[in-house]
Amino acid sequence: MSDDTNDPVAPEGLEGKDGSAKPVPAKKGVAAKMRGYFFAGVLVTAPIAITVYLAWIFINFVDSQVGKLFPPQFNPETYLPFATPGLGLVIVIAVLIAIGWIAASFLGRFFHKSIDRVLARVPVVRNLYSTVKQIFETVLAQRSNAFREAVLIEYPRRGMWAIGFITGRTEEEVQNLTVEETVNIFLPTTPNPTSGFLLFLPRKDVIPLSMSVEEAIKMVISGGIVTPPDRRSKKKRETPIVSAATYEELDIAREKENTPILVPRKTE
Repeated sequence: MSDDTNDPVAPEGLEGKDGSAKPVPAKKGVAAKMRGYFFAGVLVTAPIAITVYLAWIFINFVDSQVGKLFPPQFNPETYLPFATPGLGLVIVIAVLIAIGWIAASFLGRFFHKSIDRVLARVPVVRNLYSTVKQIFETVLAQRSNAFREAVLIEYPRRGMWAIGFITGRTEEEVQNLTVEETVNIFLPTTPNPTSGFLLFLPRKDVIPLSMSVEEAIKMVISGGIVTPPDRRSKKKRETPIVSAATYEELDIAREKENTPILVPRKTE
């Protein structure tokens, strides 16, 4: 009798290390290749097109608003046979640089303090002005660490982790009421990172991340689809420093017993 079987015979050169035949990959059809090329083209052109489109909208908006402030005889487009996109944006940047240069002088500081005193006396405007000013001074200060470090925190319960951003060191009443040194953590929401929660956590419970703030924001906005690479050394990558183990039974027992949390009083 013949020993022939229906098993496919691998072509010469496609045998495995153990002598067994390797499966021959199926060839893609023309439609599958065209579909792959189409999606590859979308992945390449879509981010560029969307970025250019949004930038064009922003530039046109600034140009239209700045153009209203100048009479036609001072508008270069009145004398040029072509449009000048971006001219309004250039003017805004130049004006801001000039204002900053004037504000750095003695006369500029005098007028700045005078305006601060006037706005501080207006009942409704003073609260809004002081809040906006403090936010800009905190974010734009050269020595500020606001939103300059992405961290990992255990939230909203044990064993669950979230990405947050350090906005500063906790000070005044909140810090004085806690024993540990605490930091301000902004916990953004997905996919809109402009909203979120303000948390005060002990510094020892905050895990610094090697990824940049921009990479962490992209990860939050994409819902984890865009994941930055781990640039740490191989030894650090292979050594975990946090655990996902939960202790729900212990937490429930404490809640049932209504166990108070006692802090020892320091005596001088």
